[in-house]
Amino acid sequence: MFVNGERVTQLGTRAAPDAEITLAKPAQRQQQNRATILLHKPIGYVSGQAEGGYQPAVVLVTAANQLAGDQPLWRAEFLRGLAPAGRLDIDSTGLLVITQDGRIARQLIGADSRVDKEYLVRVEGKLDAHGLALLNHGLALDGKPLRPAQVGWANPDQLRFVLREGRKRQIRRMCELVGLRVTGLKRVRIGRVRLGDLPPGQWRLLRADERF
Repeated sequence: MFVNGERVTQLGTRAAPDAEITLAKPAQRQQQNRATILLHKPIGYVSGQAEGGYQPAVVLVTAANQLAGDQPLWRAEFLRGLAPAGRLDIDSTGLLVITQDGRIARQLIGADSRVDKEYLVRVEGKLDAHGLALLNHGLALDGKPLRPAQVGWANPDQLRFVLREGRKRQIRRMCELVGLRVTGLKRVRIGRVRLGDLPPGQWRLLRADERF
């Protein structure tokens, strides 16, 4: 690593906030080789470790499930140190990011993350203007207020949620608080990266021109 053009080898070295920090070329190449995978998680898979007899979503990252035309092609190194950057419930589907890159994981799930996530949520029940206002701001879970959200109707039986936090089963619990029952939940976007037409159970690599 270089700080203002000078090589630094001592761990814990402090740098000024406005210092120019760059990685040495071998470290840059190593960073660039870390895979970040976009998976369309189907219902019935857990995001992290196997639990309750259900398989983790990472088992779907195989050569057979790679999106046609995606490059580079699957190789065993993609699985080394691969971990989900966020959760998606077992009974939910949509975009799940699995990465070897700690920087991306921190960007998406760090305590100070500002990356929003968009969901399409099919619901049953009646929602009046007051309930919709509460979904946007005013609800609390486990005694802790939720951050403001963006919630509105995508069509007559489906809501669009945009959140900047991800508490366990948050959307389902929010809907319960205003008298709705969730019958389907799909994450369609994380930051600037969209699920698009990626089929369920398939995956592709984050492209060099894509940023969350």
